[in-house]
Amino acid sequence: MDLKVSPQTVQLETARKLRAAIMTGHFKPGERLVETSLCEQLGVSRTSLRETLRMLAAEKLIVMNPNRGPSVAIISWEEADQIYHVRAILEGEMAALAAKRVKDTDVEEMHAALKHFEEAVAASDTLIRLSATTDFYEVIIRCSDNHIIGDLIHGLHARINCLRSRTMASPGRPRHSIKEMTALYAAIAARDVRGARAAAVAHVQAARDEA
Repeated sequence: MDLKVSPQTVQLETARKLRAAIMTGHFKPGERLVETSLCEQLGVSRTSLRETLRMLAAEKLIVMNPNRGPSVAIISWEEADQIYHVRAILEGEMAALAAKRVKDTDVEEMHAALKHFEEAVAASDTLIRLSATTDFYEVIIRCSDNHIIGDLIHGLHARINCLRSRTMASPGRPRHSIKEMTALYAAIAARDVRGARAAAVAHVQAARDEA
């Protein structure tokens, strides 16, 4: 995996590369992150790396261990189960609100993101799959017009994507996700409030069951 960082926007690029490396399993849960090795792999200074580590620690992707240094966070089943529970509540309400307020241009954006997701599944491209999923949900968050729900989901975003990348690795799960996301898309596009809520909750529940 190429972790070299381009000179521009070093801080953001460093965070993006390291975040992706964790989400795709290049660095395993519980694995120690050695600063000298990371600086060499990423091609950045120790100052830039430490700033990135602090950022990812705030996202709970990394744990800063006294006297041992940073390591990749381990998401326990108890924590994962709680995340799925909260997601079902938040995303169900978010989808219902979006169905009330969605515009035709929003429907087109969701459709484009869903197509990108399908293409990524066909190509077995984990990063594009996660990116397309994020794009799909960002439209729903925007349409819900509820900034508190958006902030809460964004606060969980990194850990949600970690769980997504693991469940998507299960045989057959990506294809089921396409069907579930398509059902959510169809309900919102039809301005079906109850259907949108049910589809959003069903999608999260299916992901939980797979996990």
